[in-house]
Amino acid sequence: MSLAYTQRQPVIAAGLYDLRPLRPSDAGLMTLYTSDLRVAQTTSSIAHPLPTGATEAFIARSMAEDRIEDAWAIDGTRAETGELVGVISLTRLDVGQSEIGYWVAPIFWNSGVASAAVAALVAANPQNCRTIFATVQQGNPASARVLTNNRFVYLGDAETYCLARGYAVPTWTYCLKLD
Repeated sequence: MSLAYTQRQPVIAAGLYDLRPLRPSDAGLMTLYTSDLRVAQTTSSIAHPLPTGATEAFIARSMAEDRIEDAWAIDGTRAETGELVGVISLTRLDVGQSEIGYWVAPIFWNSGVASAAVAALVAANPQNCRTIFATVQQGNPASARVLTNNRFVYLGDAETYCLARGYAVPTWTYCLKLD
């Protein structure tokens, strides 16, 4: 079974921010922010130091017709905070199931950007999910609050390998049923 998704991603309003498909011109700010060790260490998939071309490759994958992950720039143009303040994505896991992931540039931490982005993406439900999962490193309680404030329910503890740290880290797993 193929989970490929060939539809164009919608632009989604998220308060003063817009969630819009990534574009090649986002590479500069994405590289700047994801090169920050603080950002890389809060994710499992961003290496540190960031390899040359990693951002461009991610953007190209996010624009591919056969992608399984839809990624949106959290665009702060209307809030006058810049074209890109973070990224949020949905990765297809199975029919009706996806995993949400996000990061926000440190200058915007604790400002409500992530909460607004998650709320807007869940409300829009562009992949027609019945269930959305999320994993958060246990050392990142602010990200866990973003999820619980958006009705995600704690499922249990696990662990995941963190590229930036070079070892497995304990995580909390969450789920949101949309049925």
